[in-house]
Amino acid sequence: MAGEVQLRATLARPFLAAGSTPQVAYVLLEVQPTEMMAQVRMPINVSFVLDHSGSMKGEKIDFVRQATSTALALLDPKQDIVSVVIFDHRTELLIPSTSNYAIQDLQAKISRIRDAGGTKIAPAIEEALKAIQKGNPNHIRRLLLLTDGQTEQESKCLLQADEAGKLGVPITALGVGDDWNEDLLIEMANRAGGTADFISRPDQIVDYFQNTVQRAQAVVIQKAQLLLRLVKGVTLRTAWQVIPLIENQNFAAAEREVSLNLGELEKGQSRTLLLELLVEPRAVGQYRVGQLDVAYAVPALNLSDQKVSTDVILTFTADAAQIKQVAPSVMNIVEKVSAFKLQTRALQEIQEGNIESATQKLKSVATRLLDQGETDLAQTIQLEIANLEKGGQISSEGQKTMKFAARKTVRLSDLDAPQS
Repeated sequence: MAGEVQLRATLARPFLAAGSTPQVAYVLLEVQPTEMMAQVRMPINVSFVLDHSGSMKGEKIDFVRQATSTALALLDPKQDIVSVVIFDHRTELLIPSTSNYAIQDLQAKISRIRDAGGTKIAPAIEEALKAIQKGNPNHIRRLLLLTDGQTEQESKCLLQADEAGKLGVPITALGVGDDWNEDLLIEMANRAGGTADFISRPDQIVDYFQNTVQRAQAVVIQKAQLLLRLVKGVTLRTAWQVIPLIENQNFAAAEREVSLNLGELEKGQSRTLLLELLVEPRAVGQYRVGQLDVAYAVPALNLSDQKVSTDVILTFTADAAQIKQVAPSVMNIVEKVSAFKLQTRALQEIQEGNIESATQKLKSVATRLLDQGETDLAQTIQLEIANLEKGGQISSEGQKTMKFAARKTVRLSDLDAPQS
C-alpha cells in the first residue's frame, strides 16, 4: 500500500547563479501523514510521573490533580494503558500499569494526592519505566514527567533517560514555576527522544497534559527514516528540524549518503526540516543533485518497509532577475533558525561570563524577532537585556522563557506564506 506519507521539498531560491563560486542552497522538507491516515488510531501506553513535594503545595498540586484527571478522561479504557507514579523524596506507584479500567476509580485515586517531602526524580522514572514495560510493546509509549524543583542525583536522572531512549519511551519533561533545572529536563528529553517545556503558570498544566495525550494518540507513522543521496560536489552542512520545534539534527553521513531518524509522525502535523546544502559551481542548466527517501512503517495497518521519494532539482542561470527570486516562506524560516542560533550562542556566553558580547547578540535577536512578529518573546529578551546591563545576569524565568519559546517560533502558518 502506498500514499500514507507525503513528502515535499521547497527551495529557498528557485534559481542559483551559474559561475565559479560555491553556493549555499536551503531546502525546506515537509514530511506529513496524508488525509487517508485521518481515521487511524493506535493504542497508547502512558505513565504520569508527578512531583508532589512540599513546594507543589496550593494551586500547583490542585492543577496537577485536575490535569491528570482530565488527561485520563481522554483515554480509551478498552485499548489504552495507563500508570501513575508520584514522588517527593520517595516514590509511590499510585496506579500500576492497567487497562480495562473504570476512569472514575483512577480519578478517585488522583484526587487523594497531597503535597509532602522533597524532590527525587530518578527513582520515579525507573518505576514508571517498569510499569510501561508491563504493557503491550506495540502501543505508542509516553512518559510524562512534571516537576517544580531541583532534584537530587541528576546523573541518575540522565541514566534513566538513556534507558527510556533504549526502550522507545519518549519523555515529555515539564517544569512548572522557575525553580527547576531546565538544562537537566532538556537533556533528559533529548536522550529519551522526547520534548521538554516550561509551564510558567500552574493553570496551564491542564492544557499541557491534554496536549501530550492527544499528540500520542495522533501518532500513525513509526520508524520514519530520511535518507538523502547527494551527487558529487554537493554536501549537507546542517539539518534543522523547524516544526514542531526548532532543533539541530545530528546525522550519520557515509560518503554521499546522509541518514536522519524522524521517528514517529502525527496525523495533522508535519515534520519539517531545513537542509543547508553546499553546492559546487555549475554551468547554466538544471541538475538533479539529490534524492530524498523516507522509509516508514504503519503498524496499525500492518505495513512495514514503505517508502516515499522526491528529487532535489537545482536550476543554475545567468539571468539576474531569476537569481533574485526567493521563496518568502522558506527565507522566513531561515531567518527564524538564524535568530535561534544567535540566541543560543548568547545564552552560552552569559554562562561563560562574556556579558558584553551576549548583550549585543540578544539585541540583534530582539530586533529580528520584532521583524518576524514575535512581539512577546522580543519583549522578554529586551527585559533580560536590561537585567544584563544593570546586574550582569538574567532572571531564571526569563532564561526559561527564552530557551523554550524560541524553539516554537516556526509555525505551520509560516508554510502558507505566498510564494514569489
